[in-house]
Amino acid sequence: MASDASEPSRWRVLNEGDVVDGFRLDERIHQGGMANLWRVSRVDGADTMPLVMKVPRIKGGDDPATIVGFEVEQMIMPTLSGPHVPKFVARGDFTRQPYIVMERIGGTSLRARLDDAPLPIAELARIGAQVATALHALHSQHVLHLDVKPSNIMLRASGEAVLIDYGLARHERLPDLLEEEFELPVGTGPYMSPEQVQFVRSDPRSDLFALGVMLYHLCTGERPFGAPTSVLGLRRRLYRDPEPPRRLRADCPAWLQEIILRCLEVDPARRHPSAAQLAFDLQNPEQVVLTGRAERRSRGGGLRVLRRWFAALGAEPKTASPVAQSTIVLAAVDVAGATPALLEALRLGVQRVMQTEPQARLACLAVLKTERLGMDEPLEADGSSKHVNLLVQLKHWARPVLRSMALPQAQHDGRVTFHVLEAPDTASAIVEFARKNQVDHIVMGARSSSMLRRYLGSVSSQVVAQAHCTVTVVRAAGPAD
Repeated sequence: MASDASEPSRWRVLNEGDVVDGFRLDERIHQGGMANLWRVSRVDGADTMPLVMKVPRIKGGDDPATIVGFEVEQMIMPTLSGPHVPKFVARGDFTRQPYIVMERIGGTSLRARLDDAPLPIAELARIGAQVATALHALHSQHVLHLDVKPSNIMLRASGEAVLIDYGLARHERLPDLLEEEFELPVGTGPYMSPEQVQFVRSDPRSDLFALGVMLYHLCTGERPFGAPTSVLGLRRRLYRDPEPPRRLRADCPAWLQEIILRCLEVDPARRHPSAAQLAFDLQNPEQVVLTGRAERRSRGGGLRVLRRWFAALGAEPKTASPVAQSTIVLAAVDVAGATPALLEALRLGVQRVMQTEPQARLACLAVLKTERLGMDEPLEADGSSKHVNLLVQLKHWARPVLRSMALPQAQHDGRVTFHVLEAPDTASAIVEFARKNQVDHIVMGARSSSMLRRYLGSVSSQVVAQAHCTVTVVRAAGPAD
């Protein structure tokens, strides 16, 4: 198999027959823009079920959300169980070779069924009920998928729906790395809920909205909100109703239109209370209570749109409630620029703080400084990604801190997180991250106490002046560095 020159030089090029941590790469079954999928098997033959290895394709210039999303998937998949998710087997870290090994689900995704839309009503309802049942199982494990779409849904031979790809997911009891690090909404445009457009990632009924979009498409052959590529386009769903399905498909029954339009309500409170209740309605159409939605023949007049447009303006901004209730400690680490002595002093300072706050969560942060104007070079001289390299250095720096906390490996994901921000102003990025995530205590290093740095204003002095929480500044012992 030919090598892929676009992969970063930090990791070796993977080829058929290679062995990675005891897994033999038997065949590359998919090459996408964000990840490669390999059919793999254990060298020792321990696993009898089919396995697949997902390997991210991290290239210089990629959206950092790609990197963070893969870390989110690595964090969430080990917490999941049951027939509606692929069984997790193993994972590899960015410090060596990032990957996820999981159960390989046979068959194809529901993406192919979009080409056959509109589908027969009975088949559409059956598919919808299968997906809603899978969502209920996922929500029962405190996980919101937040990227429900046909390509992320597989069907087992038994008929059970399997939800795949957790790069945009949120675990209600774990840190939400995507919400913490990115200001713009993340998701797949046609399927994003109104609350996701307004930066809210904490409502399980967002997944019901996405399922409603899928049901609408499978019923009518069209997407209810098109395929917007801008925030302005995404916002139209806050005030503009879709065409009623019965206007586009004459044989669409009233009960199905009732269900679909209820899923697509702007206010989550007007949707089904749970995925289980949505599945029940799809399996028992004779018991669906019909409202004005069932008989709607138009999307609404201009006055209704105008009222909702003004209401949407007044509804911003919305924020999700914080996940963690315990103290949050932020370690701001200049892993690329600080001296070894300062990095060690900062490590010891963070360890002391964590020992006094045994239930605290630790967020380790590095800032990749960018130019305010012009284009930055995203690659190192060896062709690897600067963003990924900084993330790897940050994790190496934190290893002694993790050992001092004496946490089981399973608890690292919930108690310790790693963040790389790209910003032109390091101090402002640290302060804004702390504000947005309700950080209680910032621990950071200071390079020197020279007159010039005091005059120009060092990063640490700016953070001390601007932060609305406790800031501890650590210096290396001995001569100024």
